[in-house]
Amino acid sequence: MSELVNNLNYYQKDALKEIGNIGAGNAATAFAQLLDKKIEMTVPSVDIVPIEEVPEVTGGIEQQVLSVFLKVIGEAPGSILLILSENSTRNLLEMILYKKIDLEKIDEVEISAVKEIGNILSGSYLNAINQMTGLNLFQSIPAFSYDMAGAILGSSMINISVESDNALLIETQFKYGNNEIEGYFFFIPNPGSLEKILKSLGFDTK
Repeated sequence: MSELVNNLNYYQKDALKEIGNIGAGNAATAFAQLLDKKIEMTVPSVDIVPIEEVPEVTGGIEQQVLSVFLKVIGEAPGSILLILSENSTRNLLEMILYKKIDLEKIDEVEISAVKEIGNILSGSYLNAINQMTGLNLFQSIPAFSYDMAGAILGSSMINISVESDNALLIETQFKYGNNEIEGYFFFIPNPGSLEKILKSLGFDTK
């Protein structure tokens, strides 16, 4: 990845945050239709983080987390990693499935629901990029993992870490009534992909 990702200016970060906000709006609409409930979603921050720091951002390398990993295919390829804490996952699944969740006994239905959450979020953000840039991006079938954050980094991201040193982090907060749920949405663009996105938004990346 070029040095661009380390040197984004205020306006470029603001544009990327706007993509995050539009994606959150798309996701809120999709979740509301799925659940027949009003879901609010916000993007409190957009940041660039070194890939090796991803486990620390999500609570530490030994923190048990649930993740959904997808490949981004199209004109600006890359990868997406969604990481949720155990508590956030439990709250989301109880909201979706209307039952108490024991993650130590997570079953196929619950895993499918987590994958669908990742699918909806990824599709929502990629649609936002497509809408704003005119690019054509779509995601692969999601892969699920429930492990320590450090182990997930070593497995699902091992191939992309060779090509990418940094990830674009879009923190996402779900709100249903008084319940707040936080997710960590990482977009890891392949070399040249971030340049394509920003160029399509009208920025000179030279």
